[in-house]
Amino acid sequence: MTTRRVIDPAGALFGLGLPLVAAGAALLLPRLWESRLPPRIATHWSGSAPDGFSDPASFSWTMALVILLVGGGCSAIAALAPAMLMMRRYMLVLGLGVTGLLFTLCATVLVGQLDAPAERAQLPMWSIGAGVALGVAVGILGASLLRDHRVRRSAVARPDPALPRGPVELPIVEQVGTGTRTTLVLAALVLAPAVLVCGAARSWWPLAIFLPVAVLVLSLLRFRVVVDDTGVRVRNLGMTAVDYGLDEIVGAKVAHVRPFQDWGGWGLRAKGRGRYGLVTITGPALVVTVAGGQEFTVTASQAERMAGALNTLADRR
Repeated sequence: MTTRRVIDPAGALFGLGLPLVAAGAALLLPRLWESRLPPRIATHWSGSAPDGFSDPASFSWTMALVILLVGGGCSAIAALAPAMLMMRRYMLVLGLGVTGLLFTLCATVLVGQLDAPAERAQLPMWSIGAGVALGVAVGILGASLLRDHRVRRSAVARPDPALPRGPVELPIVEQVGTGTRTTLVLAALVLAPAVLVCGAARSWWPLAIFLPVAVLVLSLLRFRVVVDDTGVRVRNLGMTAVDYGLDEIVGAKVAHVRPFQDWGGWGLRAKGRGRYGLVTITGPALVVTVAGGQEFTVTASQAERMAGALNTLADRR
């Protein structure tokens, strides 16, 4: 059994600490540059001309609050050790992407008006792309440092005799979710608007937004499921996202899953306390129950073979 932990240190550092630092820096910059900023700065543009103005303090407070509420609100779940590891990772990347966007935009708006009249200020569109790219990169770094702190309990009995049994031919590896062709089509559908926006804006910055978002969205539709003599695990974004050891498996079964009807959509889903699913297709799914109380469902064409092998291994345990 692992020790119960409430806070993940890496999650607290990246998910709570970085948004707080970004918000604090947004408040500090106008004070540092007070003598060089105009009394009222441009904060809204119509085309290339500014048409909305505010005093620097109000602008910085607004940006700081949005960073905390939106960026920090998303990434804060990364600090909650009992929550599902994959969910914490995705929310951390999403939250820090938003935080990077907002802080970079705030800083560049202020820098662009140092020692210059607000009426001539230009909206630094490149900062939007740069901020998203930087935030997502830091988010992925933080996500790689998160750990699964859920309580692991050992199963005390064999799986129910009614559950399937099968030959133990390991490892059983399956790439689940969208295929290569479908992934390429989806990527093209995501990137096509970005290319059009780049052409209209005559700048690269839209790609810096679309590319990280595309990677994040498409990664929710592609997973690698591995069943071996240690248990079952799911890899995603080059990291082990779900890991259930053989000693904690109470039983494994097969279910027919319909993403929308049963789980409310595709991808990573939660349904009630302790019930998680990675559902990408309509069809068979491996359903694993562990002694700690969690039930995990993952759609896979080899679900029957996986369940049979896991239950046979658990019998030997």
